[in-house]
Amino acid sequence: MDVLDNRALNRALMARQMLDRRHTGPAVDAVRHLIGLQAQEPHEPYIGLWSRLDGFHPRELVELLESRQVVRTLLMRRTIHLVTAEDCLELRELHQPMLVARVRAVLRRDLEGVDLDELAAAGQPHFARSPSTLPEVGRAVGERWPSVPARVLGDALSSLVPLVQVPPRGIWGQTAPARNTTIETWLGRAVPPACEADELVLRYLRAFGPASSSDIRAWSGLSGLRECIKRLRPQLRSFRDVRGRELLDVLDGELPDPDQPLPPRFLPAFDNVVLGFDDRTRVIDHAYRGMSVEGARFVLVDGRVAGKWTLAGDTLNATMFHPVDVDPVVAEAEKLLSWYGISGRTVIEVRE
Repeated sequence: MDVLDNRALNRALMARQMLDRRHTGPAVDAVRHLIGLQAQEPHEPYIGLWSRLDGFHPRELVELLESRQVVRTLLMRRTIHLVTAEDCLELRELHQPMLVARVRAVLRRDLEGVDLDELAAAGQPHFARSPSTLPEVGRAVGERWPSVPARVLGDALSSLVPLVQVPPRGIWGQTAPARNTTIETWLGRAVPPACEADELVLRYLRAFGPASSSDIRAWSGLSGLRECIKRLRPQLRSFRDVRGRELLDVLDGELPDPDQPLPPRFLPAFDNVVLGFDDRTRVIDHAYRGMSVEGARFVLVDGRVAGKWTLAGDTLNATMFHPVDVDPVVAEAEKLLSWYGISGRTVIEVRE
């Protein structure tokens, strides 16, 4: 097998994640290609799309949310993702066993004596009746389990009942509580039975590959993918990374020139370009990996995490982890401030 080093893998990742350049096309197509954007921070997907799409304006995503073409729902790794309505319907039952398993693992002690099927049956009508916060429904059903905090019951229900968070949650320029209703109520269609994971694996490789089976598991949270990958072998090619791990890829997956120059990019918090792997060394050094789960907004330089950024008032502050050519970073920062509609300034700190 051919060996792909981290630079080659990085260039493939940047191209497939639409970060090699700003691409043209509708935002909904980008959301579909990326298999969603992680969205527990409501406004972060807007930054993720701005970094990838030429001419992206927040109102495009607002219209998609309000027209129910995209939704906010729990999927991969039991985290909130912004996905297309079609992916919400298609992928929810595939992920349901994982969502329930993680509820059991995280809340096992708090849910002692609670029948999860009974809890789901009790909570579902409340969400279907009107959009509600999780603690509200937790309190509404709490009489049956008086020893369990409403917060815990609500947290469990977020996974047990197929839900979406409804606008104005996630609408640009607005803050709103996370009110949930059922997927069926919001989209007008019942959630179909679980599909096989085959197509999801292929889509992951088109958007993140080449990647190992452990990378696929880490991104999706799904287990039991061995048979799926075995079925897909005729549709895949294989490489090795520098550690000797097998990397899987679709047959037509793009492998750009490893020496291709890349522009700086400002990422939102929890962007899957960083989180979507077990081995993340193609995009981030081990020293900074912990920041990725803490909600740091990263700056990419030459395709790799080279710093982090914050926006405070009219000032964009960027801390670079090592010396870089700051002029392109400043130019990209000024574009970001302009997109925000802020006449502000950029402050760059470079660690030696």
